[in-house]
Amino acid sequence: MAWIRGAHPAAGCVFCNARDGADDRASLVLLRGPHAFLVLNAYPYTPGHLMAVTNRHVGALGEARPEELTDALTLVQRAVSALSLEYRAEGFNVGLNQGRVAGAGIEDHLHVHVVPRWGGDHNFVTVVGDTRVLPEDLATTWERLRSRVA
Repeated sequence: MAWIRGAHPAAGCVFCNARDGADDRASLVLLRGPHAFLVLNAYPYTPGHLMAVTNRHVGALGEARPEELTDALTLVQRAVSALSLEYRAEGFNVGLNQGRVAGAGIEDHLHVHVVPRWGGDHNFVTVVGDTRVLPEDLATTWERLRSRVA
């Protein structure tokens, strides 16, 4: 409810805003690399859903430089390790959606999703109500993962 009451549309690119923010906790940024950064998804599918995002504002794999892709995937490796340790994830969905028709919610800034999974992590609320229930708020998730990825 706090989020709903205080929700205001962000101006500009949400990833550029996070990249340029002075407060990593407020921006949900977990770790910064030379060419990419790791950030919690503000609209997670599961607890611990995060993304590796290129620092440079590019929207397609073909536009990304090799060092940007390398840095992003290195951060994905760190994320998988941190989520395995902290959340005991049993599996992962890792991928990116390029273009709106492919499911990209933010299509002009390249990012790779890391979604931790557990056996039985879907239930009737998700299936019937098309609604996700998260047992943990983002501030707690940030606290748990920040030390694991650093």
